[in-house]
Amino acid sequence: MNFYCTLLPLLLSLLPAALPAAAQTPAAPRTAGRASSPVTAADSAVRLEAHEVVARGYEEVIPAQRLSGRELEQMNSLSVADALRYFSGLQIKDYGGVAGLKTVNIRGMGSEQTGVYYNGIQLGNAQNGQVDLGKFSLDNIEEIALYNGQKSEIFQSAREFGASGNIYLTTRRPRFRDGKTANLRAALRVGSFGLVNPSLLYEYKISDRISTTLNAEWTTASGKYKFRYRRKTPAGDVAYDTTATRQNGDIDAMRLEAGLQGGYDRGFWRIYLYHYSSERGVPGAIVNNVWRNGERLWDRNSFAQATLRHRFSRKLQLKANLKYAYDYTHYVNNDEKLLEVDNIYKQKEIYASAALCYDLTDWWQASAAYDIQWNQLSEYADVHRTTHWASVATALTLPRRLKLQASLLGTFIDEEARERTEPPSHRVLTPAAFLSWQPFEAGLVLRAFTKQAFRMPTFNDLYYTDMGNASLRPEKTTQYDAGLTYTLARPGRTLSYLEVGAEAYYNRVTDKIVAYPKGQQFRWTMLNLGKVDIRGIDAHAHVAAEPWRHWRLAAKLQYTYQRAIDVTDPADTYYRDQIPYIPRHSGSLVLMARWKKWSLNYSFIYVGERYNQQENIQYNYTQPWYTSDLSLLRELEVGRSRWKFTVEVNNLLSQDYEVILNYPMPKRNYRVGVVVEL
Repeated sequence: MNFYCTLLPLLLSLLPAALPAAAQTPAAPRTAGRASSPVTAADSAVRLEAHEVVARGYEEVIPAQRLSGRELEQMNSLSVADALRYFSGLQIKDYGGVAGLKTVNIRGMGSEQTGVYYNGIQLGNAQNGQVDLGKFSLDNIEEIALYNGQKSEIFQSAREFGASGNIYLTTRRPRFRDGKTANLRAALRVGSFGLVNPSLLYEYKISDRISTTLNAEWTTASGKYKFRYRRKTPAGDVAYDTTATRQNGDIDAMRLEAGLQGGYDRGFWRIYLYHYSSERGVPGAIVNNVWRNGERLWDRNSFAQATLRHRFSRKLQLKANLKYAYDYTHYVNNDEKLLEVDNIYKQKEIYASAALCYDLTDWWQASAAYDIQWNQLSEYADVHRTTHWASVATALTLPRRLKLQASLLGTFIDEEARERTEPPSHRVLTPAAFLSWQPFEAGLVLRAFTKQAFRMPTFNDLYYTDMGNASLRPEKTTQYDAGLTYTLARPGRTLSYLEVGAEAYYNRVTDKIVAYPKGQQFRWTMLNLGKVDIRGIDAHAHVAAEPWRHWRLAAKLQYTYQRAIDVTDPADTYYRDQIPYIPRHSGSLVLMARWKKWSLNYSFIYVGERYNQQENIQYNYTQPWYTSDLSLLRELEVGRSRWKFTVEVNNLLSQDYEVILNYPMPKRNYRVGVVVEL
């Protein structure tokens, strides 16, 4: 109720003064909360010496952090998880090597509170809520976008209003030069630890409005790398200090994707198929001088999804999504020192969504959406969950460059499980409000939002033996955010682009669910922390310059301060201690230089000190880590073909570090690659 008492007087105080003025003022640019034309892309692109600059201007109420185009190509990144490390306010959990699990959380609120969307439809995992971003290659990704709160657009599915933060992965859109009907892109990347990574992308123009895409990629690696293992006793004496080789980190994975898309006078449609199959070792924790374990994992993840966007009239639009997903996991643990396990998990998902957006006036839009999803987990556990989402939202573009958005989401969950006589059933309403104001014609933009979010415990959380907790309560989050951004774009000038910004945020999480590995990486220990208080600051700066002919220099700096403490019970020994694996300080620096067809990229990532358990004592202290990566890229045009050659050096200074305790990361390693486009 406190949320509504704060929100409603604010909106009511703004509307009476704003509405008459809006009626007498020429229509403002119709951007807030509106979708772009169904056929025309929303971005405007300016080409400067073969460097694409994407400009959105004062369009988004809450801006996104983005990596796209050449900037994405130059990153020392093999998977989506690698690229996301350069975003502020985001933490990656990486268990080491190509085969290691890679998950992400935004502003300390957990991986399950982060929605990951692939071509506009969420990647679901009711089993454990963890989306392994290491499974998604950058080979065919065109853009990665990160939104805090939610996407700055009311024309979206109901489910998109539910997460505390969203990551959008957009695959490459086919583009054909005049007279061409087909594009072919072949790539090969090889590197340290036995890495071999070939891929093939084929795009075919069936007609002026219909095209198809086929993409295949194979990844194999031994995963064996040297690391230093050094541990001290609680008294400070050295218990272990040795160099060993990481074992059981091998992987053999195949990814296949196919898309068929087309446009018509009133909209567009797209059908997309995805399949990922892998066998991998699960690199376990290095504890008490034990260097190998017997965990193996077989994955088969497949989904088919379709999207339709249709404009009935100038004012009314429809967006519809449909998806079917099937996940198969076979987990084996043959370690004689632990309980031997041989389990198969099968999960099915059916999802459908429909959203309508209506223009009430030139400056006022409204939307409504309804989603339904059915999940089933079988074999090891037999659970059925049906989730309904229903949302309403509105967006206003008012005089003096003031934009408002508000939404209300209802989440309704019913569950059937043979493991529980009274499975959970929930009915929850979660509101959100967003504000953006540009006080001057250009440059400075002020933004703020507040939002509530709800997360249901996953099947793993509730039902799995040795780690499930049937008494887990749903997790609820309240977010507050305020920030400013200043942008200066001067194409053709020496200083061509400058952007600086900062955001302060406060998140209150009730009944926070924490998962961390205990003994076996595949199995987790689950618990409710109670209440978590998260306060932080995200700051960034981006500058680009063209000081001489054929030269382009760019730099990006990101910094995050985060204080995430447990405030459940003053009697707890860890009361007001930083929650596990959340650093107070973290950041990244990226430097890029381009001369003609040569590109040099340097990136630096820093993660400050953390604690690996709830109590912030010396025994649980985890050291800061940082890495430096370097890459060199050369482009050639031979006839009608375009070639790209890359050389990468990762962890340039060969640092010994761990993202997660007892999961050592690789030291200095190398990759070389070649790409040809026809």
